[in-house]
Amino acid sequence: MMSIRAAAVLAASLSTALWAAAPGQTIDPARLSETTRVLASDPFQGRAPGTPGEKKTIDYLIGRFKEAGLSPAGDDGGWTQRVPLVHTRLGSGSMRVDLGGTALPLTQKQQIYVNTVRPVDRVSIDKAPLVFVGYGVNAPERQWDDFKGVDLHGKVAVFLVNDPDFEAKPGEPSAGRFGGKAMTYYGRWTYKYEEAARRGAIAALIVHDAPGAGYGWSTVVAPGGENYDIVRTGPAQPILLQGWLEGDAARDLFRRAGLDLDKLRVEARSPSFKPVALQGATFSADLPVTSEQVQSYNVLGKIAGAKRPDETVMYGAHWDAYGIGTPDAQGRTIRPGAADDAIGVAGLIEIARAFAAGPKPDRTLVFAAWTAEERGLLGSETYAVHPLFPLDKTVANLTMDILQTAGPAHDVVLVGAGQSSLEDDLARAAQAQGRTVTPETLPERGLFYRADHFSFARRGVPTLLLMGIAGPHDLADGGKAAGEKWLEDYMACYHQTCDAWTPDLDFRGAAQDVKLLFDIGHTLAFSDQWPEWRPSSEFRAIREKSSAERR
Repeated sequence: MMSIRAAAVLAASLSTALWAAAPGQTIDPARLSETTRVLASDPFQGRAPGTPGEKKTIDYLIGRFKEAGLSPAGDDGGWTQRVPLVHTRLGSGSMRVDLGGTALPLTQKQQIYVNTVRPVDRVSIDKAPLVFVGYGVNAPERQWDDFKGVDLHGKVAVFLVNDPDFEAKPGEPSAGRFGGKAMTYYGRWTYKYEEAARRGAIAALIVHDAPGAGYGWSTVVAPGGENYDIVRTGPAQPILLQGWLEGDAARDLFRRAGLDLDKLRVEARSPSFKPVALQGATFSADLPVTSEQVQSYNVLGKIAGAKRPDETVMYGAHWDAYGIGTPDAQGRTIRPGAADDAIGVAGLIEIARAFAAGPKPDRTLVFAAWTAEERGLLGSETYAVHPLFPLDKTVANLTMDILQTAGPAHDVVLVGAGQSSLEDDLARAAQAQGRTVTPETLPERGLFYRADHFSFARRGVPTLLLMGIAGPHDLADGGKAAGEKWLEDYMACYHQTCDAWTPDLDFRGAAQDVKLLFDIGHTLAFSDQWPEWRPSSEFRAIREKSSAERR
């Protein structure tokens, strides 16, 4: 339980901040804080899927959904949707590169970080050739092919992170071809692993650099060699070994192979780039794997619509975090995921409370707490493959994933500008709060492709994501400089043990943002509006295929 002193400090900091969500309704920062505190507490063990922490989390969320006034919306009339997962963990073993008669050892978490999602007993790779494939993009619609027919079967594909135009200078062939600093899906590590598997590679390694990845090496190694995937039964299987090469280690490896990685970076920014073999260099790995099938769960509740119950407005956040890892400098092992994403789940619950306290909506409202977001959006992906409400008649998905905890802000940061008409709704809701909309200032992080809303966007459902790490907020206390400071401090704790609840966190800005999504969803739930993708969005054509269902 919270100490009396901590409760007093919290109450004092929040007592003046109740943001009206609708006449007679409020979003209370103190309630957001308390839910976040509970979910990020030690008994929940970091909320990793398939652990005792999951059971405690699921039980807690079902209780809170009931308390909020929701009805069950899961499998077979229950509160949950089954999400079968494969859980893997690499044990201690050996990795090396052989080059010119010299064996260069690679140490996990130092020069290299790898994992597997294949349920095998052992990863055994014996002297596989390494091939540098640039950014590893095959995009016919952009007249871009980095592979040029290279045979990757049985080889290790080495990639650069992000898109070919991420570092492009004006006048270079790739400049603007992939949206500039705004990452496309081709820049995501998930795409690169998938492309390597499609081309028969035995392993895929991405050269890490913090600007291109959007996070530092500490974030890369945070999972500790474990991973999750959905259970796959078809012939298409994930790549055997996937991961990252630390930037300096990669540069040294290329140098030893007679190659200049910095020069190759420039060459890879041209559509004429061709894959380059690291002559004489081979990669070997001998790593034990423990694997198990675990049963995880999404938690879903609803408020049935009174007039058009087959049309749904969906709110989402993910309940999972990174569980228990190796001790940090203070001996802490639990990675509690307070901002990522206990606070989003808290917002989900408060929005549900506000709706349940008001009149019944015309459309059905669905509230989803997803599992395994941190493992590749696996809970939301399972739902999107096996939807419990038709996606063609899902009006919108509104997602919260990391809300800032530095106090009220003059603006809200928009992720994925230029995608859908929901951005206009966000601008109107923000204006009603006396706030403005700021496009994300760190589009290179590819956040639009890194949260659960993407599972719906790629199926054509219009989406809106609020994510506090998309750029610094213009804070009421301290402006942009204070927003920069909060963002810098938080990123140092991203996926770490220090992403923890403390009574010093200020949830008033988070309450503002939760209110925005409430207001947007309220308008949609009590109307016949259908948000639309912009003509330039890659998802518009997908949605248009089902337009007859919404007439």
